[in-house]
Amino acid sequence: MASLAALMALSACNSASNGGGNAAGGQAIEIKDGKFTPEVLLALGRVSDPQVSPDGTRVLFNVNYQDVKENKGNSDLWLMDIDGKTPAVNLTNSPGSESNAVWINEGAMIAFMYRDPTKEDSKPQVWVMKADGSGRKPVSEMENGIEGFSISPDGSKILLISTVQYGKTQPLDNYPDLDKAKARLIDDLMYKHWDEWVTAVPHPYIADFTGNVVKDPKDILEGTEYESPMRPWGGVESFAWTADSKQVIYTCRKKTGKEYAFSTNSDLYLYDIESGKTVKNLTEGMMGYDTNPRIFKDKVAFLSMEHDGYEADKNRIMLLDLKSDSVKAVDLTQNWDFSVDDIAWAPDGKSIYFLAPHMGTIPMFRIDIETQKVDTISPVNKEEADNKYYDFGAIVPLKDGKVLTLRHNYAEPNEIYIMEAGKEPVQLTHVNDDILSKVDSITIHKELVATTDGKQMTVWVVLPPNFDPNKKYPSIFFCEGGPQSAVSQFFSYRWNFRLMASQGYVVIAPNRRGLPGFGTEWNAQISGDYGGQNMKDYMSAANYMKQQSYIDGDKMGAVGASYGGYSVYWLAGNHNNTFACFLAHAGIFNLEAQYLETEELWFTQWDLGGPCWEKDNAVAQKTYAQANPKNYVQNWNTPIMITAGELDYRIVFTQACQAFDAAQIRGIPSRMLLFPEENHWILKPQNALMWHREYFRWLDTWLKPGSEASKAYKLAQDSIAKVKAEENKGQNTPMPKVQENLHITNPDLQK
Repeated sequence: MASLAALMALSACNSASNGGGNAAGGQAIEIKDGKFTPEVLLALGRVSDPQVSPDGTRVLFNVNYQDVKENKGNSDLWLMDIDGKTPAVNLTNSPGSESNAVWINEGAMIAFMYRDPTKEDSKPQVWVMKADGSGRKPVSEMENGIEGFSISPDGSKILLISTVQYGKTQPLDNYPDLDKAKARLIDDLMYKHWDEWVTAVPHPYIADFTGNVVKDPKDILEGTEYESPMRPWGGVESFAWTADSKQVIYTCRKKTGKEYAFSTNSDLYLYDIESGKTVKNLTEGMMGYDTNPRIFKDKVAFLSMEHDGYEADKNRIMLLDLKSDSVKAVDLTQNWDFSVDDIAWAPDGKSIYFLAPHMGTIPMFRIDIETQKVDTISPVNKEEADNKYYDFGAIVPLKDGKVLTLRHNYAEPNEIYIMEAGKEPVQLTHVNDDILSKVDSITIHKELVATTDGKQMTVWVVLPPNFDPNKKYPSIFFCEGGPQSAVSQFFSYRWNFRLMASQGYVVIAPNRRGLPGFGTEWNAQISGDYGGQNMKDYMSAANYMKQQSYIDGDKMGAVGASYGGYSVYWLAGNHNNTFACFLAHAGIFNLEAQYLETEELWFTQWDLGGPCWEKDNAVAQKTYAQANPKNYVQNWNTPIMITAGELDYRIVFTQACQAFDAAQIRGIPSRMLLFPEENHWILKPQNALMWHREYFRWLDTWLKPGSEASKAYKLAQDSIAKVKAEENKGQNTPMPKVQENLHITNPDLQK
């Protein structure tokens, strides 16, 4: 087997020093005066998906770089020794993106997913290559391409995810003579989902696999329109091979249309390859999400939520014995009050590693399957020291008791680490060291803030580079989306706290009610109480931070996306002049419209309490009366910017239009930025750069009186005023007045 040194010789033109560095495919970036800018953010390599070779000596991983000029990203496969002492090697450096890479043939070859961009109408397929990156070729020919794959333990079979037609929604499905008609014919719900009109759904196929060819794929859900894996998040983690390679567990919510739109009740099914039949529903009678099956010999661990329709329920670790027909799943986390994100078996099968939000971070834990005792594997920051907080990502348990993982925080993007219980993780990759060494550092600090009902709330505070405690700083108050998503130590490529702090702002990120990591009661409280305690939590955090000597209380702006955008709209009508400006992305402005516009109706049904027409539904009526941002527009008095993607079918961009129109009619300084090619997120590099530039331009206008943005706004307003004055010369009709209660805290803009 070729050594890594030999591979380096073969791939010298593609390798980069320092374990990756600014690797092939990365864009050269000029850093001025240590400033971390949006351009620098987009130049970082995005490390993911570490895979350890069968002999335990090498690590295969993925690095994605964004190409701003070409307005797209590209992912390459890299290889390094597991001790991280030698530079990583770029195996691919191709014009398209490789993904889903796994070791095959006992480590002699690698299988991966790839779409050849040099060929017209090319679709993603399974490709293979030698472990040195040579001899690459496609081995599957799925008509609709693939979205992922999983190879059986014995290497003889492969599971492929591909799509099948859903319904007859297109003109040609119904009228073959109307070949130029453009229309959608819809008879049931769930006709759109997140960012697509649903004309196809994913199905799992089982095929023979020789390592060089994929043969005779069979759709195991043939004749149905069920979805497996489940959109939009499901992938190969939704499937698991039995140890003998004779059966597969697949995840499916066997519902369509209206029934699908209102339910989260997925199940795990056992499919027998020889008979070609689904032989058992392993989770029958379990009513919530059942996902992520993981098999060790005859045992199946999986994640499960209890309640149908509640997508943010506590995720429990359940354990099943495949050989037993009578024993039901055991809840291993019944005495552990937190929600699990991901799981992996220890090599000896005696315990399960898992990730879970916990008190504002996402550590790694291990649970003993006999005693149900939970141990923390990642270091616990007992001293509460600044900058010593982290989230962990992938879980790849090793035979020596160590774990390969990803680690990040507000200051650092993902890198690969190797971790051992009770010890500090050892960094293996250094993909972004060169860039990060040239930009000024930030400080990550944690505050505990008292809430109105006597509880303690974790609030993350990110201080700008070269922080001076004797100065007063403008601040960005971050409102989380979800609404039940963790405010942990994430490294986001849009809501990036290091980037915000590097522009001279203090970033404030409260873990308000509704967020995971503080127990099920804290997490569940928000449902049916959108405008209630969680908004009081936000105000508690804002008022507390305004009392800090380094915060300029007149220059605090509130920002957020999705439910965070909803929060911004609600606060705009209820903040009592707490904030100097607002920015909302993809937010809910009108709850009544949201109930009827969104597609995952289980979400609005559970969290809003039901539709507005149920007059005897006390929870729903309270929600629409007290928690609906549109009901407080008469109180709006603060500048607001609104952004959205026009392909967002989760929170339709017309919500943004409604909010902007309301602000304009009210005479509130306002701005709207719409992206015709984007969905709930802003994904294309140039669109991301434009969003960031407009984001900081807006905040600087209202929070930094001496900034170029503030000066430009004042000049523009003065110019408009002069034109108006000229137009009104000699006329008795007075100029229309701006709203008298307009709240502008920037003194330069009040002139």
